[in-house]
Amino acid sequence: MATSVSGTARVYTDDPVRWFALASVLWGVVGMLVGVIIAAQLTWPELNLGIPWLSYGRLRPLHTNAVIFAFGGCALFATSYHVVQRTSQTRLFAPGLAMFTFWGWQLVIVLAALSLPLGYTQGKEYAELEWPIDLLIAVVWVAYAVVFFGTIGIRKVRHIYVANWFFGAFIIAVALLHIVNSAAIPVSLTKSYSAYAGVQDAMIQWWYGHNAVGFFLTAGFLGMMYYYIPKQAERPVYSYRLSIVHFWALIFTYMWAGPHHLHYTALPDWAQSIGMLFSLILLAPSWGGMINGIMTLSGAWHKLRDDPILKFLIVSLSFYGMSTFEGPMMSIKTVNALSHYTDWTIGHVHSGALGWVGLISMGALYHLIPRMFGQTKMYSSRAIEMHFWIATIGIVLYIAAMWIAGVMQGLMWRAVNTDGTLVYSFVESVKATFPFYVIRLCGGLLYLLGMLIMAWNVIMTVRGGKPAPVPVPALAAHA
Repeated sequence: MATSVSGTARVYTDDPVRWFALASVLWGVVGMLVGVIIAAQLTWPELNLGIPWLSYGRLRPLHTNAVIFAFGGCALFATSYHVVQRTSQTRLFAPGLAMFTFWGWQLVIVLAALSLPLGYTQGKEYAELEWPIDLLIAVVWVAYAVVFFGTIGIRKVRHIYVANWFFGAFIIAVALLHIVNSAAIPVSLTKSYSAYAGVQDAMIQWWYGHNAVGFFLTAGFLGMMYYYIPKQAERPVYSYRLSIVHFWALIFTYMWAGPHHLHYTALPDWAQSIGMLFSLILLAPSWGGMINGIMTLSGAWHKLRDDPILKFLIVSLSFYGMSTFEGPMMSIKTVNALSHYTDWTIGHVHSGALGWVGLISMGALYHLIPRMFGQTKMYSSRAIEMHFWIATIGIVLYIAAMWIAGVMQGLMWRAVNTDGTLVYSFVESVKATFPFYVIRLCGGLLYLLGMLIMAWNVIMTVRGGKPAPVPVPALAAHA
């Protein structure tokens, strides 16, 4: 792809942005398709077909890795590379290394897609990949940090825009989390054992697991939010001071919330209580950020009527607010006693994943992709509108079904007769859950359909456009 106008020195390095943006759409379709398949398997277990490589236990980690690290990861790479250049008014530092991060990350994704169905796994949530792939992830991530922070270092404006603070924190924290949690003792090329044992292993895993949510799935996407909502709305951020308070409060608090995943386990009670306390504190910065993003539309609410991209961006914040209220509530021990191990947890995860991460990514990509291919807008605005409503209905069906199923399961499991025996057998709770699994599958199918509409719209936009080099402004101005 061409990247020069009058010499490469004054043109943004957008090739990595284009490739990552297109890869995000591709992996979004793949990851959500696998999600629909496993939702169908939970509804009708015969769909496992007796094939080990297609069983739920093999495909479920493939689904989580595909949607988080392939779809979400590629969206984060694309947007962070785009935002850091525009807000720093300079080209990417080490463009060749940026392209290495693209091909390296795609190799990680392909190796995950091959190894997980074959059963090669460490068995850690969001960290299932075996040690050779973990090493490759670390190498790619260090290269990513060099490119991002190198670009910050050569910026042409004194100020570092708040979106870059969130992207930077996400990059540093994920590196720390991944390297510490993935410490392992290899016994073969495809098998290793954790360097930690027992309850320490569980604690480190959920320090990683919750902060994968906190930094990969929250801080990074808040970086997206703080750039693309003001850009799409053509309004300044509602309160820049609040955005800085939001950043520091969120970054400090999130790190300590992981133990709430281990309530009623062998983890010491004081550690569980600290996790609960910090989870409750987390509500304040989370809602501060949500309010800051939504209030950016002050004086421009009418734009929501006609701009489907803004619908994606603003409604994503509504789901972010809902999820970050629900999470602290579920961390309270008495609530957790009901919700733990039930499908309520699955509903909570997907209100954040589908509603917050999915919609903010789609909105940012709809804003980004046409500009990367010399267009002013996507091929079909009506298709974007259709995608928004199909996806939103799908999310509501999915999470409502899982909330109802989860509360029902919790109540059935804890119901006892006067003599202390269980009122319901476990099988009875599974049978009662069946209709909600059907509704969940319908919601997932709708969400996948929306992603397929997006893929078609992106293909048509790219076919009708041409990669357009964007000159770096000669003089520093407000980004």
